[in-house]
Amino acid sequence: MKIIKDKVAKLSFVALLVAMATAMFYAPAASAHGEKSQAAFMRMRTIHWFDLNWSKEEVAVNDTMTISGKFLVFAGWPETVDKPEVSFLNVGIPGPVFIRAGSWIGGQLVPRSVSLELGEVYEFKVLLKARRPGDWHVHSMMNVQGGGPIIGPGKWVTVTGSMSEFVNPVTTLTGQTINLENYALDNVYFWHAVWFAIAFAWLIFWVKRPIFVPRHIAVSTGKADSLISSGDKKVGMLFGVGTMVIVAASMASTNEKYPVTTPLQAGLLRGMKTYQMPEATVSVKVDDATYRVPGRAMQMTLTVTNNGDSAVRLGEFNTAGVRFLDPAVHEDDTNYPDDLLAEEGLTVSDNSPLAPGETRTIEVTASDAAWEVYRLADLIYDPDSRFAGLLFFWDANGNRQLVTVDAPLIPTFI
Repeated sequence: MKIIKDKVAKLSFVALLVAMATAMFYAPAASAHGEKSQAAFMRMRTIHWFDLNWSKEEVAVNDTMTISGKFLVFAGWPETVDKPEVSFLNVGIPGPVFIRAGSWIGGQLVPRSVSLELGEVYEFKVLLKARRPGDWHVHSMMNVQGGGPIIGPGKWVTVTGSMSEFVNPVTTLTGQTINLENYALDNVYFWHAVWFAIAFAWLIFWVKRPIFVPRHIAVSTGKADSLISSGDKKVGMLFGVGTMVIVAASMASTNEKYPVTTPLQAGLLRGMKTYQMPEATVSVKVDDATYRVPGRAMQMTLTVTNNGDSAVRLGEFNTAGVRFLDPAVHEDDTNYPDDLLAEEGLTVSDNSPLAPGETRTIEVTASDAAWEVYRLADLIYDPDSRFAGLLFFWDANGNRQLVTVDAPLIPTFI
């Protein structure tokens, strides 16, 4: 019986090793990703992306493209999400299909984290270099410490060519030019093989003795001391000392070969330059807002006052990257992603020009399948059911004003 138990235990252990090896060397690609996976309140009440532009829809391996635009750090930032005091401008892509060659906020290079202020608008640009062929969904994204990644709108970009042709040359501080794509790759393989072999030898050493069931019985009966022999202790000391010797020797060799090194830069950039939008002369008060579940439409009652010197009309409502337009006022010419653009999704009860000094109460409806497709309707099931977004008003000369709105949202089921 004991022999059978030992064999079963050893076979189980071998199966475990095979499973671990499979997990290490087999990593299936993700089939989908994007902003749909994030809670609606996160997308509506944190970072509002607008004026986005993807410079190319098709790019060859080694060529570059840019994502640029603006983002508003919403003043009504939710209490459940850490403030963006430590943030990092990034892109949301399915793995290293591009490399981020550079990123800028307010014209300043931002290779590390920055501090952002609530209520401010920033202009940004990210330079990407194509690495892997395929069709990829490329998103703007802001990583916030304590808040996680906040993903912006995404657009499909096609990368052509061959990955084997990709190069990533950089010049070091000592004047040496290296290709980061394969630099010291043999050394990486070597050390992975060394440590894997050591770990495997350590595991095999314990496979030759009783494993799970016999050891459990020995521990349960108070005979745990009998499981570790003096020879086992010597082997354990040998592995420990050998590991320390290898680490010390390899570190000394590395320091001798590369005497000039600099630490990774991890400081925080503050005082980022903000983008000054034209001062809004329109004020908006949200009287009430409802989401009609059967019609996939949000309805707002707004009291709008024009304090400027020219008449204005409401042309766009932008929330979570989904844009609802009134085509009679504004048409998109930026080739914005179709699934995020409701070109006729905004209707206004009275959208005639609002004269200077005039106050008007209007009924605004934003309707499109995107409410369900992008799971924005899930907002009505949150404990703090509030919506937020950007309203854009235009005058006869094409001048634009931005006004933010933030209010409770009540669902209706009829």
